[in-house]
Amino acid sequence: MRILIITASYGSGHNEAARSLARAFEREGATTVLVDHFRELVDPRFERCTRALYYALLRRAPWIWAFAYELGDRMESDSPLTFGVTRLGTARLTRLINRLAPDAIVTTHATPAIALDSLVAQGHRVPAHTTVVTDFIAHRQWLAPGIDRYCVAAQEVRHELIARGIPPERIVVTGVPVHEEFDEPLDVGEARARFGLPAGKPVVLAMAGSEASLGRLPEVAQALTRPDHPVEGLLLAGRNRELSERLRRLTTGSSTRVLGHVSEVRTLMAAADLLVTKAGGMTVAEAIAAGLPMLLFGSLPGQERRNERFVARTGFGLVARSPEELARALDQALGDPALLEHFRERIRSARQPYAARRIARIVLGRE
Repeated sequence: MRILIITASYGSGHNEAARSLARAFEREGATTVLVDHFRELVDPRFERCTRALYYALLRRAPWIWAFAYELGDRMESDSPLTFGVTRLGTARLTRLINRLAPDAIVTTHATPAIALDSLVAQGHRVPAHTTVVTDFIAHRQWLAPGIDRYCVAAQEVRHELIARGIPPERIVVTGVPVHEEFDEPLDVGEARARFGLPAGKPVVLAMAGSEASLGRLPEVAQALTRPDHPVEGLLLAGRNRELSERLRRLTTGSSTRVLGHVSEVRTLMAAADLLVTKAGGMTVAEAIAAGLPMLLFGSLPGQERRNERFVARTGFGLVARSPEELARALDQALGDPALLEHFRERIRSARQPYAARRIARIVLGRE
């Protein structure tokens, strides 16, 4: 079978989910074609400009993004107030479908999902379409009558979709597709030895997604280096050299280390007792897959604040909004092993391993 997977480069989570799905389909013997909707079906210049605008808003005027996100959740996906954005790329998408003749289509971003729905509404023949929701919420811009199947992160998201009018038989709780290395447990002792971490001391891993500068890692560094916090801290600054240097200055003389770009995030999560992060959908999904309790701090308005509420409601971790709350939450989590075990137990009870493989098998008609 030939599977067309369509994603979009706004945040790393959509692309990572798409790549995980492509690998899962190929392991099942299917052929995949992976397409970036805005870059390949609209225009690469449009993709670069709008992505730059998106990150600029998040850095300089996050309240504008928060307003736009909330407004989008109040109107239909085909509303005139979307100014036709949901129909962008449909001409090239039609030609692509006609040329590839895929047996099924999978989307990991709302815009291509709604673009496909608009083709259905216009009477075009579209193969069976599954959309994979990569956050822990049911935003209205994902919702459309022409989507055949929704694969969602958790039962809570399924209930919300049903409440918004999606037929229950179209919704499957699969978890978010993460890299296959997260599907299997790792030995904590071996993971700590890999990074030279002591066995008997709490380890706190702090990160802020692929765009580390969007998070509040300097404030996390200051909280971790307080003398009353006997912890091993690991700060992931990614490829941001300026941020790395600032974090190193803040952590000089402490047991907190600053790491640049690392490919062994799964091993680091296995070594840690607690993850301090903003609530990006893929980061939350990976923490759940790794069974790692979270302390959410610095979450951006919009989808991350909604993900934050999901984590708090399900008992997967704590939430802090200010440096003072962060310090108190660290004291609470690290001073109470029973609380961390409670979070781990809650995560274990809700964990959905092998999400990518399961979605692939569902789409291929093998489940």
